[in-house]
Amino acid sequence: MFYEFRTYTCAPGKLAAALKRFETVTVGLFDKHRIQRITPVFTVAVGEDNTQLKYVLQWQSHEERDRAWTAFRADPEWQKALAETDKDGPLVQKISNELLAAAPFSLK
Repeated sequence: MFYEFRTYTCAPGKLAAALKRFETVTVGLFDKHRIQRITPVFTVAVGEDNTQLKYVLQWQSHEERDRAWTAFRADPEWQKALAETDKDGPLVQKISNELLAAAPFSLK
C-alpha cells in the first residue's frame, strides 16, 4: 500500500471554479473508477500559495493506480467536463504528485 499526495496549482482567479468542478464532477468519477481519497480536499488558508488545492489518495498497487488514472482520464464525462470548464483557459496550471510510503512506526 502507498499514498499519493496531489497538489493542483490553479490559474489566478480560478480556484473556486476548480473546486466546483472537483465537487460536481471529479468526486463522482473517483467513486466510479475506485480512486480512494482518504483526506478532505484542502485549500491553503495560511501560506505562500492560496491558489492550490490538495488531497491524498490511497493505493494498493502501482498497477491499480495506473489502471484507475487511465480510465479516469479517458472517461467521456471527464473529457466533456474538462472541455466545458477550461473553455476560457485552463483552471489548473500545474499538477504535482508525490508517491509516499508510510514509516513503519506510523501505522501502529
